[in-house]
Amino acid sequence: MEKRALGRSGISVLPFVFGGNVFGWTADEKTSFGLLDAFVDHGFNFIDTADVYSRWVPGNKGGESETIIGNWLKQSGKRDKIVLATKVGKPMGEDKKGLSKAYLTKAVEDSLTRLKTDHIDLYQSHDDDKDTPLTETLETYTDLIQQGKVRAIGASNFSAGRVRESLQVSKNNGFARYECLQPEYNLYDRENYEKQYESLARENNLGVITYYSLASGFLTGKYRSESDLNKSPRGGGIKKYLNGRGYRILAALDKVAGEYNATPATIALAWVMARPGITAPIASATSVHQLKELIKAAGIKLSGESITLLTTASNY
Repeated sequence: MEKRALGRSGISVLPFVFGGNVFGWTADEKTSFGLLDAFVDHGFNFIDTADVYSRWVPGNKGGESETIIGNWLKQSGKRDKIVLATKVGKPMGEDKKGLSKAYLTKAVEDSLTRLKTDHIDLYQSHDDDKDTPLTETLETYTDLIQQGKVRAIGASNFSAGRVRESLQVSKNNGFARYECLQPEYNLYDRENYEKQYESLARENNLGVITYYSLASGFLTGKYRSESDLNKSPRGGGIKKYLNGRGYRILAALDKVAGEYNATPATIALAWVMARPGITAPIASATSVHQLKELIKAAGIKLSGESITLLTTASNY
């Protein structure tokens, strides 16, 4: 498997990112350790989480995913085998949000403590903070990089205009620049990324790691009618995909999956990996069996005919 450059950061990654949103939510610590071990043992290296994971779970306060990853790193000693990405900015409690210097300086220490490491490879702004000047945020990130606490920075949930503005501020002031975007992108949810971000990323040599790469599980093929929506805690968010276009996409996935002796989820990820300018899709798993099916995507080279079939079926 060929590694891909993460923008101009000097960091190279394999084209699949393990999403840490499940750790401390639908995967307990023991299960999470098994998943992380299997992921690294299969030669993969890129793990993405966020400080806010999984604050939405009753009884959680945020930081659970980072804590589990940190405990695993301490027990396994595998820090040098992974590229570790986390995010900052979403609300973690009263006055604990945003991208101000005061908050970033504290939040990075909290994440480093939970992760039990001395540096974060990719530190991402999880949300735009319009109340803090871009110069303040980017200068703070630059300081964190110079201190060795962060290697590179990225942006998630920013408008294309704000990404462009951020890149210009970095260029004008000699600050570190966002090297990576984290947008929503999958076979169904294509339009926003392709119209707003694709050319921006390619023109500026930005890495792109996609979230909701399986459309909250719809592209696994597990949900084909409303009666299927109670199959998992995420089922409620899938109803919007149960329409003519969604069913066309599933039919195309089924056809290509049959040709490659793979699952629809594997093929859906392989399609994202084959898109020009994409570094890697993010996907999560709650069992080693599930994970093994997903990582097969990195070994599948879709034919031009298969890519055309999927792209045409998913046209918006």
